[in-house]
Amino acid sequence: MTLPDGSVREAYGQLAEWLSTAPADLLDYRVKEAELLFRRIGITFAVYGDAQAQERLIPFDIIPRILTNPEWVTLKAGLEQRVKALNMYISDVYGKREILKAGIVPNELVFQNAAFRPEMAGKAPPHDLWVHIAGIDIVRVDAETFYVLEDNARTPSGVSYMLENREVMIRLFPELFSRHRVAPVERYADELLATLRSIAPRSSSSEPTIVLLTPGVYNSAYYEHSFLADKLGIELVEGRDLFVRDDVVYMRTTEGPKRVDVIYRRLDDEFLDPLVFRPDSALGVPGLVSAYHAGNVTLTNAIGTGVADDKAIYSYMPEIIRFYLGTEPLLKNVPTHRCREPEALKYVLDHLEELVVKEVHGSGGYGMLVGPHATKEQIELFRAKLNASPAGFIAQPTLALSTCPTYVDQGVAPRHVDLRPFVLTGTDEVRIVPGGLTRVAMKEGSLVVNSSQGGGTKDTWVLDT
Repeated sequence: MTLPDGSVREAYGQLAEWLSTAPADLLDYRVKEAELLFRRIGITFAVYGDAQAQERLIPFDIIPRILTNPEWVTLKAGLEQRVKALNMYISDVYGKREILKAGIVPNELVFQNAAFRPEMAGKAPPHDLWVHIAGIDIVRVDAETFYVLEDNARTPSGVSYMLENREVMIRLFPELFSRHRVAPVERYADELLATLRSIAPRSSSSEPTIVLLTPGVYNSAYYEHSFLADKLGIELVEGRDLFVRDDVVYMRTTEGPKRVDVIYRRLDDEFLDPLVFRPDSALGVPGLVSAYHAGNVTLTNAIGTGVADDKAIYSYMPEIIRFYLGTEPLLKNVPTHRCREPEALKYVLDHLEELVVKEVHGSGGYGMLVGPHATKEQIELFRAKLNASPAGFIAQPTLALSTCPTYVDQGVAPRHVDLRPFVLTGTDEVRIVPGGLTRVAMKEGSLVVNSSQGGGTKDTWVLDT
């Protein structure tokens, strides 16, 4: 919100003025009102293994995060470039594998990757598009520099919170909206629907049938699944609602079977088809992969996209962008030490107290060490893990992440944030609604913004002017 000299950044001028005059009891009242709204709407998040909080609200901060239009234009161009390269990379590693032949990415990072699906080798999804919905996690370190922290190319979540956060803010703070020209995010559902329609198999009718496949009510993101199906005006289905006949997917309805053209699946690869992946999966659809290979149905995202979004491949993204696009990355990567490389491992072991160490396949803020905030016991535990399995880890410097004003028990205080914009790629165009999901570390000094680790969310404003 402020520049190094203490002056308020231009984008935050109106908000700073409003905060300086808003009485504390008004902010307290709005916080309680927001919580009541979220409870009525039913937005919850399940935490697996937490007996005390199987269903809970994600903390919501009432102070928006604000970006200027020029900042967003820079981010948007970088996001489009990155997702285009991700699609080209995935197509290549399941196809000609030119990047492996060129020695840019080591073979073992592909073929020994748990997310690599041999079933997709030599195959291509409809239109050769793999990542239709991407969630790219962005962090900021100063007024000029954005870094990509992580690529989510499988089933990125959180967009329902982006939409609900905006709706609640409009209801609670009309006076703030009247002072700003905030770019809308409400059209995300229309943009997503247009993207899903564009990627239907070529044999589909002019009005393809689209469904959202959920693991069911016990999934941690079930609220989002039902929310999105409702917003899109499509059927929310479980595996038992679908069946395959002659390599065509059908949905059971009261009027008889109805052909399905596009499945927006919120189900991991290994549960999709018990005939191909896990035979004990009761969540998927027997024969689905066969129908997929026959080109009769599109899965969003494609099977096997996880080969591109682990943290080891992340470290090669600058090279991947240069290889496929012949241009320099518009968004920087966080400098990354690959512990699989002996020199990098030695450096990491010597500097554990200074670094953030992450599992290559970790997510949700689990399985990581934040060196400056870790105890000696935690550091020694990770030292043993690194020595035992160095290829399973990467390490990064502890960035001085930007903070945003956040309303906490003590009043307005700085808290670290990141941003997850959602990138939609169809056959016709790339669509990105301005903004995204800002996640905020509610604990003072914490760098972990994940909801499973106590993080919250806030509305993200991109100014139209």
